Amino acid sequence: MLVEEIMKKDVITLSPSATIANALKLLRENHIRHIPIVNQDNQVVGIVSDRDVRDATASIFNTADNQQYLQQELQSIMSYPVVTAHPLDFVEEVARVFYNEGFGCLPVVSGNTLIGIITEKEMLYTMILLTGTNIQSSQIEVKVPHKPGILPEVAAVFGKRKTNITSVLMYPFNDDPNYKILVFRIQTMNPVPLIQDLRDAAMN
Repeated sequence: MLVEEIMKKDVITLSPSATIANALKLLRENHIRHIPIVNQDNQVVGIVSDRDVRDATASIFNTADNQQYLQQELQSIMSYPVVTAHPLDFVEEVARVFYNEGFGCLPVVSGNTLIGIITEKEMLYTMILLTGTNIQSSQIEVKVPHKPGILPEVAAVFGKRKTNITSVLMYPFNDDPNYKILVFRIQTMNPVPLIQDLRDAAMN
C-alpha cells in the first residue's frame, strides 16, 4: 500500500509569519495536532504541533504575557528541517519512520510541493486494514519451518476447503531462525475443521 492511498489531501497550513494565535485557533477549530508551515510556493519550511503552541504560551494566569506570546510569529517556534514522505513511499516503510523517530505526522511532498499529510491515526487505521481485523473473520496462527515454498503449501490447505483468506502476516518464532509463525485471517466463523486439516498436514 502506498502513502498516496491513505494520505489526507486537504491540508491545513500556515505561513511562517502567521502568529501563534492563528495556529492555536486552527488547531482547536479543526481538532488537529499538527500544522505544516509553508512558503508562498507551498514548500514545507517547518511544522508546528499543539505541544509547540502549549510550550510557547505563557501561564493562563498571566493574561498580559499570554497575549504577548500569542502574537509571536510561528517561525520562532516551528520545527525545521522537516522530515517528509513521498506519495509513492510504502506505508510499511513510513510506519518504521514513525516508530523510530517518534513522529506524530509526516507531510507528503512531491516535487518539493506539499500535496498531503499522513498522521498516526491514518497509520493505525492502515495497519487495521492490512491485518484484516476490520472484517468479520477468524484468525489462525501456524508455526512453520522457515523455508522456501512454505506459504503456498499452507495456503493450499485453506484452498481445499474453499476458504477465503483475507490477510496473511508473518512474524519470527521466539529467537529460533528456523521457524516462523504464519497468521491467517479467514472468512469463516468455524475454523475447527481447518485447524484439524493443518494438524493432519503436519508441516514441520
